[in-house]
Amino acid sequence: MTRLQIRAFLYQLGCFASLFILARYVVERYSGLTGFWVPFIAFVIGTFLAPKFQAVKTKDGEKLYMKWIFIKSVKEIG
Repeated sequence: MTRLQIRAFLYQLGCFASLFILARYVVERYSGLTGFWVPFIAFVIGTFLAPKFQAVKTKDGEKLYMKWIFIKSVKEIG
């Protein structure tokens, strides 16, 4: 794995983890769900809302891109 691929993985993991923890707290606190359903619903919410990061090899070298449901186009990350 290249350095940018590792960076993309860590960004994606960090975004998913923070959204999962937030969603788990909100679902557990404000819904009537219990047991297996709390982490399952938090997983689905975290997966759906987390931005996707990917390292792509281009003519100019390897670049890091991000796609998110709240942003219309694909963004290049520094």
